[in-house]
Order: sequence, then C-alpha cells, then structure tokens
Amino acid sequence: MSDNVKIRLATSNDTEKLLEIYAPYVAKTSISFEYKIPSVEEFSARIEKTLKKYPYIVAEINGEILGYSYTSEFNKRDAYNWAVEISIYIKENKRKTGLGRKLYEAIEKISKAQNITNLNACIACPNVEDRYLTRNSIEFHRHMGYKTVGKFHQCGYKFGYWYDVVWMEKIIGYHDSSPNPVILFPDLNKKVLRDIGIE
Repeated sequence: MSDNVKIRLATSNDTEKLLEIYAPYVAKTSISFEYKIPSVEEFSARIEKTLKKYPYIVAEINGEILGYSYTSEFNKRDAYNWAVEISIYIKENKRKTGLGRKLYEAIEKISKAQNITNLNACIACPNVEDRYLTRNSIEFHRHMGYKTVGKFHQCGYKFGYWYDVVWMEKIIGYHDSSPNPVILFPDLNKKVLRDIGIE
C-alpha cells in the first residue's frame, strides 16, 4: 500500500476528514487522553495554529486521507526551540500498512530542514494491555528509532483505568555550541518541501 501514498500538507479543508480519523481515538481508546471529541471549529483552529510554526501533513491514496502527523511545541521557553513533540493518527482499518512510517519519515525530514534536533513523543502506556490501550504505539516508535527517556506513573485516568505515560525521544540533529536558529515551517523554501516529497 505504501508505494501509492501521497504525502501533502494539511489544509483547513481537510478538517472534517482528519477529525473523522481522530474521533475514534477519543471515543474508543485511551491513546488520546481527551474525553470529549473536539468540534470541527476547534479542530480546525488547532490545525491552523500548528501550521504557523510546524508541519501538519496527511497521507492519502486516490484522494482519500488515511492518516496524518504533525509536530508541536515541546515547551514555551525559548531554550526548548530545537525540540518538538510529534503526533500521529492513522485511520482505524489502515494501521500497520506502512502509512505511519511514511508520515514519520516525512516529518523527520521537514524537522531537520527546520533545524530541529529532538523529536519527542508522549505515549499512554498500560501496565497491563486492555481493550482501550495496548503497547503498539510504543513498539512503533521503538521501531522508528525512538528510545524511552522517561515514565510518569498512573497520571492518566480514562474508562476506569489508570495509565502511565512514557516519553520517547529521537535525536535527529547535532547539538552544536551555536545551533542554527529554528526555521518556522511557513518560511521553509518550497523547493525543500518538494525535495522531501511533500506536495
């Protein structure tokens, strides 16, 4: 499947389709710690806010959006500029098809072009797998080269269960004594995106 995937930038016109992908993660899983599915308006605002500084991309086949990924602020303090939090959501029936790898590889290339050095993932972790949460996300990130760097115990409660949260990290750049400033996503050269394969 992954050979036919088109990776492109998300737009506000994609909001409803992206929300359709995200909603089951809220309503039926503990992958998202949100209790309430956001409105179309709220979700659209989240996309627009992200795109002011970071990439928000979708994977589609024959015009159908099957997954999306984005990065966001790791922390508001200036010293954290070179670190971001990464997120990904795949349509329920399209998991384990190579879409996640395609999206993450693209996000990683964009982040490098922005001079980002650290990718961080915040992942819900069950002590014992249940019908709401497995360790699949942790295994996916490990497969993509992420390492566990921290764990918070029983800090999330959903569907009657307490869950741990792990932070996983991937270093994608050099930590020089005088790092290049981070380039805002809208300021990236369009040729850079084309070279990465983003339409």
